[in-house]
Amino acid sequence: MIRQPVVAGRFYSDNPRQLREDLKGFLSTVEPHEKAIGIVAPHAGYMYSGGVAGAVYSAVEIPATVIILGPNHTGVGHRAALYPDGEWLTPLGSVPINSRLAGLIKANVPLVSVDASAHQYEHSLEVQVPFLQYLNPDVTIVPLCLGAGDIAKCKSIGTGLARSIQEYGDDVLIVASSDMTHYESAETAKKKDGLALNELLTLNPEGLLHVCMDEAVSMCGVVPATVMLVAALELGATQAKLVKYSTSGDVTGDSAQVVGYAAVMLS
Repeated sequence: MIRQPVVAGRFYSDNPRQLREDLKGFLSTVEPHEKAIGIVAPHAGYMYSGGVAGAVYSAVEIPATVIILGPNHTGVGHRAALYPDGEWLTPLGSVPINSRLAGLIKANVPLVSVDASAHQYEHSLEVQVPFLQYLNPDVTIVPLCLGAGDIAKCKSIGTGLARSIQEYGDDVLIVASSDMTHYESAETAKKKDGLALNELLTLNPEGLLHVCMDEAVSMCGVVPATVMLVAALELGATQAKLVKYSTSGDVTGDSAQVVGYAAVMLS
């Protein structure tokens, strides 16, 4: 199955040359890149969050295989939807689905179902792909779109992903796609996002999920981030680092209603 890009020309340029120039501007050439188990990267339009996403993608090695976990904004499809075999297209070309790792995930994660409908109009996974293919033209991906879930479901999916990666045997990066607080003042957003980021940086998946619920932190990708954190801990992660944080107000100059963006790496 071939997935066509649905937010090219809106969230990022649909012109290949311009897109390459934009990505080059977001990415740093500073070496060396660190080996990471997982990252959190934002998924807003590149003009707002591209610099934050670029900061974390500049900091890590992009292996040949990447699992992308994104929230389900549309509400369509299965709550843990694995994209079928095939490829994803962007203005930069095609990226194959890694069918071997996807097969292991199907075997090891009972909550997952193969379902293309959840991915059809979802932007949160798509916007990560141009960064990945720009940095590693040979990259393969396993896209997994996640709806709402409690800590038990997050742990089940996360431990199953870790088991699949261990059986796979090669390097895999897990990308959790998430923006942070939505449409509150910059002051409030930074305060709330600080609470969520503290749980991420102290490697506390239960705390991350609970603080977002208890403190009304509108982190849309909290479930993907929690799942990534569970999997990373199973795979031996011992530290997390905040690479960059900003808000849309840093771009627009409007601090009254902003969206927060964070870049985090786990190793």
